[in-house]
This record gives sequence, structure tokens and C-alpha cells, in this order.
Amino acid sequence: MRAAVILGPGSSSRDLEVFQDQKNIDWHIGMPDFTGHADVVLLFGGDGTVHRHLDRLVRLGLPLLVVPTGSGNDFARALGLLKLRDSIAAWQGFRAAHDNLRVIDLGLIQPLDSAHTVPASQEDPRNSIPETRHFCCVAGVGLDAEVARRANLQPRWLRGHGGYVLSLIPTILRFAPFPMKILTRSDVESPNSPENWIIRSDQPTILTAVANTPTYGSGMKIAPHARLDDGLLDVCTVGGLDPFKLFCMFPTVYSGGHLKIAEVSYFQSRLLRVETEHPLDVYADGEYVCRTPVEISTHPGALRVIVHPSSP
Repeated sequence: MRAAVILGPGSSSRDLEVFQDQKNIDWHIGMPDFTGHADVVLLFGGDGTVHRHLDRLVRLGLPLLVVPTGSGNDFARALGLLKLRDSIAAWQGFRAAHDNLRVIDLGLIQPLDSAHTVPASQEDPRNSIPETRHFCCVAGVGLDAEVARRANLQPRWLRGHGGYVLSLIPTILRFAPFPMKILTRSDVESPNSPENWIIRSDQPTILTAVANTPTYGSGMKIAPHARLDDGLLDVCTVGGLDPFKLFCMFPTVYSGGHLKIAEVSYFQSRLLRVETEHPLDVYADGEYVCRTPVEISTHPGALRVIVHPSSP
């Protein structure tokens, strides 16, 4: 077996040693290419590291094992990989029988205004943004995008120890609702036909989160009913709340209790369009992608992943 290894920020080849207990595996450090020198990819990092490599991983089509060493590990959590020992167990199960290999969906973001895009890889500006960008966890517009922007300015160690919450609290107190229109359609064959779009929301909005996984922000259950293999995205919108009520709502997100609040709307869709009065940042997996307007869709069966042996 040939294994390629992606080492995210803060990871090193020493982290790989616990996986190298067999001599019959040929290890390669770095993103694999398309010449066939890898059979599986091990990625050490969090949601941001997965996001930055996701488009190429989809094109490669290789099985992916995530080792949760990042500041946010919600994608790994959705795969049953909460700790290093979980990834070790998943690796051992994959080597033994390959029966913990799953095919999952991803989200797909298409900017509708090319003037508001950025390079797909901040580390390598030669890689211009593709027409679409995959995401593994949650894409957000509004409050959570602003929180992600603030959190990314923090030191890495702080982001991994409550940095998202520290960014959220002051943002809640200053963030105001803004006009947003969300349109959906279940038939994705002719998305450009205006008569086929249905307005799902057209009101002042605090945030819209489009989820492929149940959690983001290190365990916040923004979309508790989301599944990785149902071909659908779960959409959670929060309407115009005053800062005090929004602050009181925040703890309920960890249990999914926010869905009981009248100003919160929750639905599923395969394709939606987000339009705002003025261009607003779109973040996905904690990374800046583009600005509104955007179309967000599901890419069914986009990625093969290695999950914990006990995961359904």
C-alpha cells in the first residue's frame, strides 16, 4: 500500500510514527499527484486544512483518513474521529478489511460574481479559484462569517481553546440584521430558469448556515439533523433578534435547542441561492471563500472517507 500524508499547521512527521507500525507501506509526505503514487491519503489537521485541499482530494478520488489535530475538528467529529486513538483504530480497520470506508457528500459553492473571489489556496496564489469550491462542514453568511474572520486573526493555540466563542460574544453585541433573500429549488437541472426558484426567506437576517455536517465551531450543533450521505444540505437561518435575545440563544446551539426559537428557520435543500443587498463575506469550514451572491449545492458521493469502525 502507498500512503500520502498531508501535514497541516502544527503537525510534523513525528505525528505519523504511531501509524507506521507496518513495513509494507510506502509513505510519501505531501499532497499526492495524479500519477498514481498513492492508494490512500492521511491528513493531519482540522477543518481548515481539509477545506484547503478538498477540491484536489475530490479529483484524486482516493480514500481519506483525517487525524484531528486542528483548532476545529468538526469534520473529523462527523466521521467518528474525535481523538488520535479514533483515527488509529480507523486506520487499523481500513488496513485489515476496508469495511470502514464510506462515500459521503460535500457542499459546493459557486460565486455568482467573479469580482468577489479569492485564490483557492492562500499558500499558493498561482492556484486561482475554481468556478466552484467544495466544503466539508458548513458554509455561512452573516454573523458566523464575521466570527470566523475574527477567529482567524487569533493565534492558533487560542482558536483551539475557545477562540471561536471569544470571537462570538463581542460580535453578537454589535451585529445587526441585514436584508437577505434565500431561494431554493429541488430540481437542479435548469437552475437558471427564474420561474423555477422559490423564495424561502426574504427578511432581515442575522445568519444563514448551510450545513453538510451537524456541527461547526468546535461542536456547535447548528444543524443537528444533517447527514453526510443523504444528498441534502441543511439550512439554518436566524432572523432579526435583538442582541440580548441572540446572546441568550447562543448556549442552546450546543444542544440543538435553538431550533425551538421562533426566529430560527430550518429546512433542507439540494440547491439554494443567497442574495444580499450588498456583497457579504461567505466563509466555509472557517475559511474565506467569496462574497454574495452565491449558489450553494450538494455534491452527492463526492468523497471516500475512512471512518471509525463503530460509526454507522
